[in-house]
Amino acid sequence: MADQNKMQNPLTQYYTGEYPKQRQPAPGIQQDMQPVPDCGEQSYRGSQRLEGRKALVTGADSGIGRAAAIAYAREGADVAINYLPAEQRDAEQVAEYIRKAGRKVVLIPGDISEEAFCKQLVAQAHEELGGLDILALVAGKQVAVEAIAELTTEQFRKTYETNVFSLFWITQAAIPLLPEGASIITTSSIQAYQPSPHLLDYASTKAAILAYTRALAKQVAEKGIRVNSVAPGPIWTALQVAGGQPQEKLPEFGKQTPMKRAGQPAELAGVYVYLASQESSYVTAEVHGVTGGEHLG
Repeated sequence: MADQNKMQNPLTQYYTGEYPKQRQPAPGIQQDMQPVPDCGEQSYRGSQRLEGRKALVTGADSGIGRAAAIAYAREGADVAINYLPAEQRDAEQVAEYIRKAGRKVVLIPGDISEEAFCKQLVAQAHEELGGLDILALVAGKQVAVEAIAELTTEQFRKTYETNVFSLFWITQAAIPLLPEGASIITTSSIQAYQPSPHLLDYASTKAAILAYTRALAKQVAEKGIRVNSVAPGPIWTALQVAGGQPQEKLPEFGKQTPMKRAGQPAELAGVYVYLASQESSYVTAEVHGVTGGEHLG
């Protein structure tokens, strides 16, 4: 993809073939995937819509978080990126793209399923960036389990700690530091509306994220802080090859959508930029779907 802003047929704008069966140990490394997801590395063009802003992006090593982090930098923001230590190889690539955009990058590896780390993450991002006014909370845990009898309490708890508890810990720590005009963006999913039977724990966390987002938005509106959510459909990311999808479902991943293909992370970058920018100044407590036609509701 040379330029994602060029008018073209969205049905064929990105990869339309089958995805080969492939399995990586969690959390997965994007650069080892086939095909490698498109996060806008070569195609996203910024226009200084976030000049001077300070962003923290979780799950920024790969997939949707990576696309958001690169886009933020090209729009003029300095960016702190969070990821698991095992994802360092991918994170280093993202850091290089941010530096090439002429922006500051802060790398903060760690596990957001731990309360103490979440507080440390916010404090470090705020200190090293010299402020904080955008939170893009993208990181998530997704592991497919076919039957409830096989779903362990350990996995159920860890999925909630990663996907839901981390939002509470990070936003609780960040809100006292955020200025008027700041934006918080959470990441829900089509799974909150059309849950798959093999994603019982994951889908239910994504529904919880919607309620959390809307309640928090109403709570902090009087502070001049906006809170919105993005709900992706089937997007080709490391989650899918690290246990997020059953192997037999990979070849047809995304084919069930009206657009007959999976989305690429690059196709969400513009939504995360819009919600972070002043263009969405009257938008809060909302959810924005990027689903290939698998509409919300």
